[in-house]
Amino acid sequence: MSEENENNMPFLGHLEELRWRLVRSSIAILIFGTVIFWYTEWITTNVFLALAKPDFPIFSFFCWAFNICSEEIEISFQSIEMSGQFSTNLMMAIFGGLIAAFPYVFYQLWSFVKPGLKPNELKTVRGIVWFVSVLFFMGILFGYYVVAPLSVQFLGGWQMTPEIDNIITINSYLRTIVSTVFFTGLLFLLPVVILIFSKLGIITPTFLRKYRKHAVVIVLIVAAVITPPDLMTQIVVAIPILLLYEFGILISRGVEKKRIKEGLS
Repeated sequence: MSEENENNMPFLGHLEELRWRLVRSSIAILIFGTVIFWYTEWITTNVFLALAKPDFPIFSFFCWAFNICSEEIEISFQSIEMSGQFSTNLMMAIFGGLIAAFPYVFYQLWSFVKPGLKPNELKTVRGIVWFVSVLFFMGILFGYYVVAPLSVQFLGGWQMTPEIDNIITINSYLRTIVSTVFFTGLLFLLPVVILIFSKLGIITPTFLRKYRKHAVVIVLIVAAVITPPDLMTQIVVAIPILLLYEFGILISRGVEKKRIKEGLS
């Protein structure tokens, strides 16, 4: 369908187009989710349970760089409901499918929104599917290799008294990891949010620079919420987010320069 026809499409036509784009996105998620479900045992053992091992990359790095070495985390897993493992397996497959299919899902949503943008706006956001996908997967990798294992180590190893053993449900364990990794991926989309708000004229590079100190405080608070309450881990998590904020300032400045240039022409 041509762009002109899409712009002249009636309201119900837009709803029909959105429906089919959501259907295609759901099919992509289902395909990836099915593959993940099929390889459940391997993924559970080598992707999720590996986070509790002292030889996981982030623990090895901390031991080498800061001489902070982790010991084996004494965690026993159990499932206390009849459908516990099956429902947990489905949750893992659905979120895994969503993460794997994210570029395609975002492409479908972007293709629905794209016809409503002006030519100059399209030039500004050229390559946004690639940009968003790269940032999202950077966040996923950071969440998996840094945030999630540190959370598992702290929460899984915490004991109020040695008389209380940590016998954790597999649902709780996987939900903690999946939610941490997924929301870290979304957090890395901060430059995209800044780009959109800059295009709408809601924020400017001057505003972002003025409230940089406030942003540092907010980032540290966010890092404290999604990580164990120790300073080293919070700093490790906060640094890339602050770098993304600075990158967002550069993006906002580019948007402002382009707006001024178009106003003078």
